[in-house]
Amino acid sequence: MQLRTPSYVDVLRTPHATRTFGAALVGRLCYGITPLSLMLALTGSGRSYAVAGGAEALFAAGATLLAPLRARLIDRHGLRRALLPMALVFALLLAMLGATTWWHGVSVALIIGVAGAAGSCAPPLGPTMRALWNELIPESPDLLRRAFSLDTVAEEVLFLAGPLLAGLVATVAVPSAGLLLSATLVACGTTALVTSPVVRSATHNAKERGEAGRVGRAIVQPVLAALGIGLCLGTVSLLMVAFARFHHQGAAVAWCSAALSAGSALGGLAYGAVNWKLSSRKQLPILVAGPAIGIGLAGLSPNLVVLALMALCTGVCISPGLSAAYLVANQSAAPQARVRAGTWVNTAVNAGNTTGAATIGFAISNLPLHTSFALAAAPALVLAGAAFLFVRGKEKTIVQEDSSVARA
Repeated sequence: MQLRTPSYVDVLRTPHATRTFGAALVGRLCYGITPLSLMLALTGSGRSYAVAGGAEALFAAGATLLAPLRARLIDRHGLRRALLPMALVFALLLAMLGATTWWHGVSVALIIGVAGAAGSCAPPLGPTMRALWNELIPESPDLLRRAFSLDTVAEEVLFLAGPLLAGLVATVAVPSAGLLLSATLVACGTTALVTSPVVRSATHNAKERGEAGRVGRAIVQPVLAALGIGLCLGTVSLLMVAFARFHHQGAAVAWCSAALSAGSALGGLAYGAVNWKLSSRKQLPILVAGPAIGIGLAGLSPNLVVLALMALCTGVCISPGLSAAYLVANQSAAPQARVRAGTWVNTAVNAGNTTGAATIGFAISNLPLHTSFALAAAPALVLAGAAFLFVRGKEKTIVQEDSSVARA
């Protein structure tokens, strides 16, 4: 008798999954709303773009650079003792930030300082939810892979919906209201998350396992893969803008961006629905090389219609690549270090995104556009090669090492 293949519905039917996942998504929506709300609030109140950019940069730096430290606190002290206070402080600082941007008498130094402090307290809700999937689905690898795919696609949807919601709030109210909405979402979502029954179970299991474990060397491969995908994401947006302007159709770039997002969402859902023969670790080099090759070929597009089709094809590997990277990192770490493992992957994506966006502008300004596309693909291809060599040369040794770490 052939066993039925588990589906996404089975993921959501898992006891406590809908409540826990829904609460995490509510909290994570704030990360889609906050950046644009902060920019609109500062520029709408008469501050310069330099001030807005400085506040954004300091917020992002605090959120990214200190993420591993915050994740370690959660792994060591648990969600209720570390994540909830962190989220409540973050919500309070977001509310203060909204008030300071609205109040014209506040100094620029105070605004930027509060923005940096808020970013430094940003709770890692995504990595936390991915660690909790192990508690919700402990004994079904296929179902766990589907859960990670669903999680990644849902997160992408939040980052698409967030700016739209921020713009809507700024239109019907005042721009700073978006920051107050973000504060409310993260406080309510995190509170609902930590009161979920699965969190009580995870806390009990963590006490039995003892102190926080180490992440292990095997996380290097998913981090490299995530860095490569982040570089692709950081470069492709600016490249599509430059391509559209070169063809005197600047507004059409929205269709190309939509095609990239649609391809990523469809690819992510398809990736989770199929039972693959290759392990997630062996899939990673392919999933990193896919978008890199797509970006390189997109530079040869004769018009924006072809570019949009290439963007659709390029996006197909992005969400699966992120899902696989998070899953491999999760499986590589000791149970007490899974939040940190997911956070390192998340940090690599953000670092790649920022680096790609910062560097590709110089190429676009000084090189032919098709050369810039090819140049954007090169680093990700190198990282895909490194991920492949990592699997080929060291997988057996590292997996054995991390198995001993997980048992420790």
